[in-house]
Amino acid sequence: MVFLNLLTFGLWSKLGRLTHYAFDAVLFSAFLAGMKRSTGLTFKKDKIAGENKEISTWVDKYLGLGEWVMDQSVAVASSSGWFERTR
Repeated sequence: MVFLNLLTFGLWSKLGRLTHYAFDAVLFSAFLAGMKRSTGLTFKKDKIAGENKEISTWVDKYLGLGEWVMDQSVAVASSSGWFERTR
């Protein structure tokens, strides 16, 4: 394993760290989507993007990813036998 690490210049650990950060970012985006659905509070993208349309587009895509993850999570949970709707 040490030889493989020397051959790849430690890229495996960097790839693992990048995967971890990406998963955390998606999890936080899903958290923001859940907060929007349950309380109606939305993220002010103007605080980050300002007048920049490109950053605003990226923030919209990021928040849209969280909405998609939330939709898929609810679909999987509702089709399983482990969860039930109470309201």
